Amino acid sequence: MLFAELASTSASVAATRSRLAKRSLLAALLARTPASDVPIVSRYLGGELRQRRTGLGWRSLADLPAPAVEASLTVQDVDLSFERMSLLSGPGSSTARSELTDQLFSAATGPEQAMLRGLVTGELRQGSLDALLLEAVAEAAGVPADAVRRAAMLAGATEPVAVAALGSTDPLAALEAFGLEVGRPVRPMLAQSAPDVAAALSALVPPVVVDTKLDGIRIQVHKRGDEVGVFTRSLDDITARVPEIVTIARSLPASSLVLDGEALAVGPDGRPRPFQETASRSASAPTDVVLTPFFFDCLHVDGVDLLDAPLLTRLASLDAVAGPWAVQRLVTSSVDEAASRFASVVAAGQEGVVVKSSTALYEAGRRGAGWVKVKPRHTLDLVVLAVERGSGRRRGFLSNIHLGARDPAGGFVMLGKTFKGMTDEMLAWQTERFTELADSPTDGYVVHVRPEQVVEIAFDGLQRSSRYPGGVALRFARVLRYRDDKTAAEADTIETVRSYVT
Repeated sequence: MLFAELASTSASVAATRSRLAKRSLLAALLARTPASDVPIVSRYLGGELRQRRTGLGWRSLADLPAPAVEASLTVQDVDLSFERMSLLSGPGSSTARSELTDQLFSAATGPEQAMLRGLVTGELRQGSLDALLLEAVAEAAGVPADAVRRAAMLAGATEPVAVAALGSTDPLAALEAFGLEVGRPVRPMLAQSAPDVAAALSALVPPVVVDTKLDGIRIQVHKRGDEVGVFTRSLDDITARVPEIVTIARSLPASSLVLDGEALAVGPDGRPRPFQETASRSASAPTDVVLTPFFFDCLHVDGVDLLDAPLLTRLASLDAVAGPWAVQRLVTSSVDEAASRFASVVAAGQEGVVVKSSTALYEAGRRGAGWVKVKPRHTLDLVVLAVERGSGRRRGFLSNIHLGARDPAGGFVMLGKTFKGMTDEMLAWQTERFTELADSPTDGYVVHVRPEQVVEIAFDGLQRSSRYPGGVALRFARVLRYRDDKTAAEADTIETVRSYVT
């Protein structure tokens, strides 16, 4: 398949705001993609290269050759070029990479260069998120979307699922062949939000489970004999960085396990340490900061998959194997009891609670209605769209940040800006970070950045506003922390934001 077909489809997808139209465009392309090209095409339509590292970045693309007049590149040509770049190392690799880059981009037309640039930088702005791509795979294969979503959650990726669905004479059977495999992480179940405990309980049938919400990093632990794997929310393997968690997993009384939980640094008083300590510890080699695991779900134990078992059944298995490492919880039908637990949890320094349906199945990879998180303050995970140069004592720093919510149809919706809550250390960090993300254009005062950095914002409320395109504005917004554990695709949507309007 010619790469130009992908570039044309990507441009058409970006040009429409209709979710159905986007899905139809993607499905039409997938339906006519040769089986040998499906792995590449599905990955590219999701906005990713198949190679984790190519050595290319924005600076590498600053001076590109003139585009080709006619399209000649195939998707196989493009993938092979990036594969060759990924294998380069040592003396002379920089020169060789530049030569390969020039060869690739000089063979690409203007639209193809635009798509290549988006793939390299991770900023293919077509409004086509993974969930939409899975729906397109289902449409192209003529199978239910739920079957594709379930296979993707179990495979932990879209590419193998697209290959199975589109390359089989019996796509449904091919999808049903995907199962939970110990050692292969599944996409984690996520929680919706509620402003308070009463609202959370009103959305669920009692009794409910009230779990302590810990301010750590999401972990998924897989154990098969003495072999242990620890994976993050984004399914990155951090096993080598957390030997203390590996040791605990090996001590648990089961030969095979898949557990869902959080890891965090805990002080001598039992209270959680600042999130930054946990995040930095999980991102680097072992240090004197020790992480403690706390598990809140069990997906598999000794050959039995529990994804489709009710929560209370899964928790019984969790308590049997995890014991002291299980998250504290309350099972109740009382709003007052749940609110009291929420207050005590917050007083103990934790982030809040997650109220869960006692009968909920594990909806991996989805923000299921059976889990509802409640925090003691209104918070949103937003994306930084631009940043302003500081003045006064902040001169020389990048200060005020422009905040955007994710639009499910594509792009981000501006909600306002803030400079509150920023420590000196945070100012120094974000100045370096947003200099790296700087995009053109800039007017000298406002620096536009690639929408990649997620930031957790606390706010007192929202109000209707004609000043911003989303029709709402944040009230008294302040920065809590930057979320390097989340991608822009996981930021809160504009619909979530509008639910807070008073």
